[in-house]
Amino acid sequence: MTTEAAPPPGSPGAPPATPAAEEFVRVQQSAEFAELRRAHRSFAFPLTVAFIAWYLLYVLLSNYAGGFMGTKLFGNINVALVLGLGQFATTFLIAWLYSRHAAAQLDPKASAIKARMEAGE
Repeated sequence: MTTEAAPPPGSPGAPPATPAAEEFVRVQQSAEFAELRRAHRSFAFPLTVAFIAWYLLYVLLSNYAGGFMGTKLFGNINVALVLGLGQFATTFLIAWLYSRHAAAQLDPKASAIKARMEAGE
């Protein structure tokens, strides 16, 4: 039975280094991490506010504008049904947009930070 020595930290095939708590604090205070947070917040916060406003509009119209919401558009399809289905469509659209944004903007920045931390830089 033979045992192989583990490769030295930082070399190919070696397990990633475990950063110390001080390293996490240093990275959290870095300009690069601030840019990552800004990229996330500049996308997530406006869309969250817009979706909540859209949802509340739907609820308020349902409660206080029954005549409008009951307006038939064609057949048995009324405004309430179309707007309700629009809620689902909006949810999926936002999820798709966020996925694209994360893949293009957030993931590369987060991966770069992670790789530097694991390399012990």
